[in-house]
Amino acid sequence: MRRRVGHRRLEKGAIPVLFHWNNFTAPAEQPGVLEKIKTDRLHSDDDDDDDPSMDAIAHTSHLDSIPTSAARDHTEDLLVEIACLRKQIEEISLSSRFCLERFAASDDDIRFYTRFATHAHLMAFWRLVEPAAGKVVQMSRARAAANIDELPHTAGATSLQPIDEFFLFMTFLSLGLMQRDLAHRFRIHQSAVSRIINTWATFLDMVLRAVDIWLDKKTVKAHMPAVFQHYTDTQVILYCAELRCQIPNPHRSHLLSTYKPQWNFKGLIGMAPHGAVTFVSSLYKGTISDPEIVKHSGVEALVNPKMAIMVDEGFLVENCVSCKVHVPSILSKRAQMSGSEVRKMQSLARLRLHVEQLIGRVKENKIFSTVIPLSLTGSVNQLYSVVCHLVNYQNGPLVTGLTR
Repeated sequence: MRRRVGHRRLEKGAIPVLFHWNNFTAPAEQPGVLEKIKTDRLHSDDDDDDDPSMDAIAHTSHLDSIPTSAARDHTEDLLVEIACLRKQIEEISLSSRFCLERFAASDDDIRFYTRFATHAHLMAFWRLVEPAAGKVVQMSRARAAANIDELPHTAGATSLQPIDEFFLFMTFLSLGLMQRDLAHRFRIHQSAVSRIINTWATFLDMVLRAVDIWLDKKTVKAHMPAVFQHYTDTQVILYCAELRCQIPNPHRSHLLSTYKPQWNFKGLIGMAPHGAVTFVSSLYKGTISDPEIVKHSGVEALVNPKMAIMVDEGFLVENCVSCKVHVPSILSKRAQMSGSEVRKMQSLARLRLHVEQLIGRVKENKIFSTVIPLSLTGSVNQLYSVVCHLVNYQNGPLVTGLTR
């Protein structure tokens, strides 16, 4: 018999000899390759069911899918690290921006940039004006929207928040920084700085002038400082402030001309003995005399013969008011002075120091010692008014016993 792959064939001339009647049985067929593989797999599965080691391996694999306490601790550590990194990013971002939030934790910085005694004082004032401030800012931005000159200062520049616009305005009043400097600090265009200052000057002047700041005689006397023991009838301390403002240069066409003409302005400020600003006049030309400014300011109508005003030496107004005028002056030093003269001299020195400190709270704003730029000339009256009125909010109670 010849055997070929998958077939059997009889040889030529072969004679069959195996039949069922002579008890012949055909051999069992060998399984194919595929059937053999399936059979081996079935036997392997049966063996695994009986093998405890395989159960252990499967159990271990299941446990690996459940986080262990060590893994959970590691995850928590990573979350804490991520939170710390995010905080560092926020701090770095904040430190790179010139804004109120950056200095909120330092009352010294708040005092330096805004003249408010603390961050709490500043925020107390902000809460008073915030409701109307948002609308004013929106209107100002709408008017400036069509202004092609007001371009972003940098590629990533954005509009300031209203509270940061207020911070910019206060920084300008307090430090007298140039508008270009402020533009770099706040990352906005220089024309936006001018718009913000003019807008806030007009807005705050309108708000603050609506408050009646003149105090009656009874209130002033109730808070009279001890240094005024010899001048208890003093109702108001008058001080004449001066401002300088740039005006258009008639010679600007000449390239070699560096002359910048200025206008001088005068304004009359009145302060109660305990330090509250109780009177703010309009601005007048710098050549106006002392009697004229008192007459035109309207302060004369607020005092009566039972009151007294206090002025510094050289402020000659005795003949133009109906009330008493106190002019505290240091006695000339002599070789021999009586005890009463010494005590009076010391008392006057303390009084003058007190008055100078009160006036200094207004004069410390740098707009009184710098030249107001041409772009802000139209708001000079408002700037002066706001600076004077803000004194009543920047320092809180001026004497012990006043309500916060």
